[in-house]
Amino acid sequence: MKHLARILKELEECNTEQDSSGITLSLKPDNLTRLIGSIAGPLGTPYEGGYFQIHIALPGAYPYEPPRMTFITKICQSGAMCLDILKDQWSPAVRLKTALLSVQALLSAPELCDPQDALVARQYICEYQTFIDTARSWTENFARVSSLGVEEKMKRLIEMGFADDLVRSSLAAIGGDEG
Repeated sequence: MKHLARILKELEECNTEQDSSGITLSLKPDNLTRLIGSIAGPLGTPYEGGYFQIHIALPGAYPYEPPRMTFITKICQSGAMCLDILKDQWSPAVRLKTALLSVQALLSAPELCDPQDALVARQYICEYQTFIDTARSWTENFARVSSLGVEEKMKRLIEMGFADDLVRSSLAAIGGDEG
């Protein structure tokens, strides 16, 4: 890939600042144009306490074309994102971390003028409490951050009869979240 140096620099920058930003970025081991981003659910929203993984596909012309992002973690929306920074407002100056921050901001303030999921937008406008309850439920069921550390998870899975090396590699592949 032509822009591998930029991608590697963005990975390094994002991950060295993950404590302050709550955002991480990792390459899929088998493909340098596929990444996994993660964001914390914004405070004060029904997504608070959730940890959301996002699939990022980089086009061949990246950074001159925007990445394609979709939620991996189940969310009470379709999983697709309707975000201008990922379409006509993209600029090569935009970094993947900035795009992930924009996705996080979208969870705080959904774009109702151009929604990706019209049913969710209608629910947000007409049945706000139902929207909040649904989003909280989905966050609890699909995006909650386990309070167990990786070592405790490994011990529990090994006690269940799984092989040590299989447990280690599996937890590493999913970022430590077996949920």
